[in-house]
Amino acid sequence: MSLPELRSLSDFTLADLEGIRVLLRGGSVVDWHRFNFANEGEAEEFVRAQEIDPDDEGDAARVTQVKEAAIDYLRRHFDFPVPKPVAKKDLVGLMMLASSKGHRQICACAILKVMHIIHHLEARELLFLLPTADEEVFQWVEQKVYRVMAAALANDFPILEFIGGRKNRDSLYTKLLSKPDVSASQIYDKVRFRIVTRSARDIFPVLNYVQRSIVPFNFVIPGQSTNTLARFHEYCRSEPTLSKLVPKLQLPLGLEDGLSAIDNRFTAPSYRIVHFVADVPVRVPDKVLAAAPSATEGLGHTIFVQTEFQVLDRATDESNEAGDASHQAYKERQKLAVMHRLKVGRFTKS
Repeated sequence: MSLPELRSLSDFTLADLEGIRVLLRGGSVVDWHRFNFANEGEAEEFVRAQEIDPDDEGDAARVTQVKEAAIDYLRRHFDFPVPKPVAKKDLVGLMMLASSKGHRQICACAILKVMHIIHHLEARELLFLLPTADEEVFQWVEQKVYRVMAAALANDFPILEFIGGRKNRDSLYTKLLSKPDVSASQIYDKVRFRIVTRSARDIFPVLNYVQRSIVPFNFVIPGQSTNTLARFHEYCRSEPTLSKLVPKLQLPLGLEDGLSAIDNRFTAPSYRIVHFVADVPVRVPDKVLAAAPSATEGLGHTIFVQTEFQVLDRATDESNEAGDASHQAYKERQKLAVMHRLKVGRFTKS
């Protein structure tokens, strides 16, 4: 699959801005009432970013299967009327309908929302059934991300630093011991990537590239975004093209009343970052599917792997590493809390 080029702010579309907004907020596309694709080319790029090839017969059959299951669900439980012309649309066609107006637009949106859920659940089931260890799955994610980011660096995108990695076992132990309300299933950063851009103005274009090549905006995990760096409204107002798009956004502007709070007691208040967790879609190698149990038949070829991304600019990175906001200071605060909990428990008598 050919990778998209870096899109400058002056070339941003409404769909681009909507995608970044939901990423920064940690929102869900299930709450949207419309898509905003300007043309079929833009919708098809979005589909391909989800590891779906519209020209592949197997992929097309899988999409049809999920679509029919979604329509059947809507009719069974809500007596939802779906016109035949809508039901016959392929995935790109549904997305274009969802970007239009009228009753058919509402129908297309409803179908796509249910398709999103069905696809997600079946991909999760597929992952559990595959005869593979986490180590191999993590390698698939890393191979995908490294390929995409290598192309970005080779084409002189405004990226100064890109680092990928996994939490080692000791780090996982420390994290679980430091947060009494967290279980192993809630650790989202087993696989993580960090991107440092040249300037703050480069953050939106780089986020857009990540969304168009690694993880589409509909796979951002709701409630797992932290944005203490990019003030959405101020950023948009500073760019004429983005400022013109703001009145067309579908959700109330009051959703962003500043920067989000950091939900981590070990992080310094001065720390600045754009952090989000996403289900990265990964195409399972054919040889692995061939060796999978028969129960995986009909579940497609895509799995999702929860992955953490951190994006910030060079000046912010340098500021973070100075003093109390540094990673070293963070680890020291976390370590002291774990030692306290191990010795005396969570609470102490006064």
